[in-house]
Amino acid sequence: SKYAYFVGIPVAVWGIGAYAALFALAMLGVQPRWARDRRVALALFALAGVGVLFSAYLTYLEAAVIHAWCRWCVGSAVIITLIFLLTIPGLRRAR
Repeated sequence: SKYAYFVGIPVAVWGIGAYAALFALAMLGVQPRWARDRRVALALFALAGVGVLFSAYLTYLEAAVIHAWCRWCVGSAVIITLIFLLTIPGLRRAR
């Protein structure tokens, strides 16, 4: 198969879903009603953290198992790491 799967779903679909969920949460977090809600900040932090862990696992597979690098995967790993780091100040600011 030309696609990598995780629990029967292509890894790319998981990534698109995660980024879409992060975007939706971020948009929710800028709404006045939710802007200072710790649950939104915590959800962003947690989802981005899971993304970083999953990206680290995939990067390990690239390096140690298949001995090949995917530019899109490395780029996504950098982006999700930056997103995760950017959630930290928001988590601290939330009530």
